[in-house]
Amino acid sequence: MSTVPRPLTWLSAQEEAWRDKVRSFARTAIAPRVREMDEAGRIAPDLIAELFAAELMGIEVPPAYGGAGGDLFAVVLAIEEIARVDPSVAVLVDVQNALVVSALLRHGDGDARRRYLPRLATGTVGAYAITEDQAGSDAFAMGTTAVADGDGYVLTGAKKWTSSAAEAGLFLVFARLAEAGVTGFLVERDSPGLTVGQPVDKLGVRASSTCDVVLDQVRVPRGNVLGRPGGGQVLAVQTLNLGKVGIAAQLVGLASAAIEHAVAYAESRQQFGGPLSGFQGVTFPLARTAARIEAARALLYNTARMLAHDGDPRERLRATAMAKYVASEVAQQAATLAVDTLGGNGFVPQSPVEKLYRDAKVGTIYEGTSNMQFRTIWGTLPKGTEAGEG
Repeated sequence: MSTVPRPLTWLSAQEEAWRDKVRSFARTAIAPRVREMDEAGRIAPDLIAELFAAELMGIEVPPAYGGAGGDLFAVVLAIEEIARVDPSVAVLVDVQNALVVSALLRHGDGDARRRYLPRLATGTVGAYAITEDQAGSDAFAMGTTAVADGDGYVLTGAKKWTSSAAEAGLFLVFARLAEAGVTGFLVERDSPGLTVGQPVDKLGVRASSTCDVVLDQVRVPRGNVLGRPGGGQVLAVQTLNLGKVGIAAQLVGLASAAIEHAVAYAESRQQFGGPLSGFQGVTFPLARTAARIEAARALLYNTARMLAHDGDPRERLRATAMAKYVASEVAQQAATLAVDTLGGNGFVPQSPVEKLYRDAKVGTIYEGTSNMQFRTIWGTLPKGTEAGEG
């Protein structure tokens, strides 16, 4: 007798317990700090310590290294639940797990893992430094260079828009090595010549730090090459592919929170002798958006589960691009609708949907703009005889 597969969005008992643990943490530890952190433009240092204590900064790190021993799907669940409360904190958790830790786990040798995974799991924030002033969507047009020198390398250049840089103790820096090509380097914050600029003042996800990082002849030991010399392009593509899933999770969580606030308001707000939920003009757009959010969640979960298995690399790239694009669209739709539903009450900082509205915009920009996702989707679609044409 065949076994009927479980629906994609049904969680196992272990997954449900993990989700509930993160949800409880977000509501008790993060929620009371959200407005203060948004206004200050920084994540509270004591909250970062609590994130480490709750095993949220090393979700995939094996217990032997001090981590939670989870998988990519656990990372997705955690980011989604945290984003329901504060997308800014979700960015910190996403960069740590889906970019820096995942890169070490999947590309680091035994020595690099032993040296850095315990730190990343228990107290060191990681940052991913690839973007430059003239290398944004075209990330590999970077001008940062690495020159072999004795038993190490010397890095020179400048990175922009580096998330979590203000808090980071370890940077994964991409530079062009003359004799090999783009290469990833693990660079410690206290390395002489490394300077982190002041956080950029942003429209949304304000508490998530975004800084310039300058490398002025920064010496890096040979053992701090992540992967192999010249393997940085593959490393970046593969880790950023996982990063898209993390961003999609953040945006699905944000959209879910927005629609929940809007529904609650429609139920409680009295106008014309009854609640707003008595008017189809209010409820039908909410219902339509709720359906789109559930579709985005199903696509996200399917993509996360797909990445746990080997498969056609093109299908994996296409799936992550689709998940990120769809989630970014629905997040903006849900946040906009939430503000519209609350009216003037949604247009003031005292309303949680005002912040979600600001936070949603960056979804179509970072980890690859929507046009870059379309480029990936188009480039991986079956064409001609691949699609069955004779």
